[in-house]
Amino acid sequence: MPPAARTENRTRDGHVLVWEQAGIAEEYPEKKRRFGTRHYVVFMLFLGMANAYVMRTNMSVAIVAMVNQTAIEHEAEVFDDECPDTDYGEPADPADHKDGEFLWSTSLQGYILSSFFYGYVITQIPFGLLAKKYGAMKFLGWGMLINSVFAFLVPIAARQGGAPWLIVVRFIQGLGEGPIVPCTHAMLAKWIPPNERSRVGSIVYSGAQFGTVISMPLSGLLADHGFDGGWPSIFYVFGIIGTVWSVAFLWTCHEDPITHPSIAEDERKYIQQSLWGKAGVNIPPIPWKSISRSLPFYAILLAHLGQNYGYETLMTELPTYMKQVLRFSIKANGTLSALPYLAMWIFSIGVGWVADWMLTSGRFTHTLTRKLSNSIGQYGPAIALIIASYTGCNRALTVAILTIGVGFNGGIYAGFKINHLDLTPRYAGILMAFTNCSANLAGLLAPIAAGNIIEGKPTIAQWRIVFVIAACVYIFTATFYNIFASGTRQPWDNPDNDEPQKPVSIEAPAYENGHSNLANGGTTATNGTTTTYRANNAAEQRQ
Repeated sequence: MPPAARTENRTRDGHVLVWEQAGIAEEYPEKKRRFGTRHYVVFMLFLGMANAYVMRTNMSVAIVAMVNQTAIEHEAEVFDDECPDTDYGEPADPADHKDGEFLWSTSLQGYILSSFFYGYVITQIPFGLLAKKYGAMKFLGWGMLINSVFAFLVPIAARQGGAPWLIVVRFIQGLGEGPIVPCTHAMLAKWIPPNERSRVGSIVYSGAQFGTVISMPLSGLLADHGFDGGWPSIFYVFGIIGTVWSVAFLWTCHEDPITHPSIAEDERKYIQQSLWGKAGVNIPPIPWKSISRSLPFYAILLAHLGQNYGYETLMTELPTYMKQVLRFSIKANGTLSALPYLAMWIFSIGVGWVADWMLTSGRFTHTLTRKLSNSIGQYGPAIALIIASYTGCNRALTVAILTIGVGFNGGIYAGFKINHLDLTPRYAGILMAFTNCSANLAGLLAPIAAGNIIEGKPTIAQWRIVFVIAACVYIFTATFYNIFASGTRQPWDNPDNDEPQKPVSIEAPAYENGHSNLANGGTTATNGTTTTYRANNAAEQRQ
């Protein structure tokens, strides 16, 4: 990195960035690029994020097969300029239009789709706080296990108890998935050096798109050809996959590098020194008052709100739009609905690598990098939604526009999504819990709003209202972010202002009650305070 960039970084953050400290690169040479333990943790977190989004999206496809669309259409819907009932000019297969078991109105379907998010939202902040005190790994693993096990109960609840019991089961699934984002953020803060954050964050959170890409077409195939009537097999198959991942995660992953029993010593030392430096780190109590007055924090919050509203509009309603307006079969519905998220998955990974290159080149500040990435990620889908609302019955053009727009949405992962770590590395998990909780409150409104707008008249004109509202939300929140966002470490998280802690000598690392005793400059947190520990050398740690 050029000297000018290093000077700019020191001034910007108020302290020397730990990866610029002398000796760190030398102590962990070129072999650091091998597949290490941290990369395995990243891989498991990626799969966990994919599992989480599978559980969200499978209901969006399944509900199309569950509901007797013919009865509802004959009962209430009014058509004016709807598209012909055909798949690219070929006669539709009658099997693709078989009626479902349930007579649920579109507004009731909206409440069923949103019930998952009610449970998901209320556990965000509690798990963010608990993860800081007790560790994130077990909350994440056990929460996803609950989510996966209750997937087996979805068909039973729907058939035996109807919509009310189905809503309850989906609500409990949401409760189990609550830890996924704050606990993932907390684990990334412990495992990933700062100079790898953009690309690693993009890889992990792109698991959301990977899960969507897998879930939608496979759910469509299972609904069409699966066992037990088709749609129930969706929840059985993904329930098994989620259970296997949860057990593997709890069995093989650990809270941080210090407590991992088999991590290579050079990798442990590299991660620890990159994150905390040789002198250790003191994490004081959370500065709630300063956070509540921070405009850069509110910029992230608003951007997160806009992202979730627009994204949930597409994720939960796109299969229904494909069926009701564009008249795709259930099988094609799942496959084509997944195309935009495939584009987003690929684009988000590329953006993460480019963002890290922009930062390490010294030509771009953190602030500019985050704003450029986020502008692509939110203005892009907004424009696409507006254009797609005027493409009428042109199926190919509509799918192409939505695919490109949602693909651009991948820019958010190098934008606001990782911005918490720029503002406050030590409290990033807490901030993520608050922004993600608020954002999902906005997100759960999306299917309810869409359901009420299109109920009884799912025409292109009514769907245009749904798309334009989501686009306006995207534009407003992205603009607010561009005005007030920052990529600099905030004064209320400046280590120079921390009270010094007296080092205490130990000979072996310990791990009790979710706290880590870190040798060679580590910490243990108790009741909001941190004690710094040191050992003479690595050999003493293992004796």
